[in-house]
Amino acid sequence: MKILITSGGTTEKIDQVRAITNHSSGRLGKAIAETFLKHGHDICLVTTSAAEKPTSHPKLSIVLISNAQELADKLESLVPEYDCIIHAMAVADYTPLYMTSLDEVEQTHPVSQLLENRNTEAKISSDKDVQVLFLKRTPKIISLVKKWNPNIKLIGFKLLVGVSKEELLKVARQSLLKNKADCILANDLLDINSSQHKAYLVSAQDVFQAGTKEEIAHLIYEKAVQND
Repeated sequence: MKILITSGGTTEKIDQVRAITNHSSGRLGKAIAETFLKHGHDICLVTTSAAEKPTSHPKLSIVLISNAQELADKLESLVPEYDCIIHAMAVADYTPLYMTSLDEVEQTHPVSQLLENRNTEAKISSDKDVQVLFLKRTPKIISLVKKWNPNIKLIGFKLLVGVSKEELLKVARQSLLKNKADCILANDLLDINSSQHKAYLVSAQDVFQAGTKEEIAHLIYEKAVQND
């Protein structure tokens, strides 16, 4: 099988020295990629320069992206070529549009006019006590996958913080239906540390539990190759 994996976290620039990022190490994506490589599958890993990656392998290709728009552009061209996508990347929900001082916002300029502005400075001045950052929504990548390739097997991820198991599974099932996914890996940030990664792999029929990144990778592998 040809497997497409995304991992790591996007970085959305505010200016040349500041950015909004997602705290994702890429370790889980690495473990998933290594599991598929061990079984002889062709892997394309779409990730970031800072994320952890498998060692060089003849069946592994790595594509580097930085932000959510770059990811969307790259996946639009790649998704039609693959049998399965495992979308583990932590993609920023919003990207900076414009940053300005509170003084400017409080002036008579309508907000619609401010939204037409863009920062031109390489480094925004830090002499103001309060700054206002305008953000815009980034593309919802998982919702686009089946439009790019209706036949691809889609395994998505859902991360929440401090919720009950019931709520976590409910949100995962909603994502499963909304995005026409085959499985959703649901996890809670509070259940992730250096020694454990508690998660649930949710499909339309089943829920499987894992306790480590290695167990997650194994579950995802089994589900991805099922019926192939």
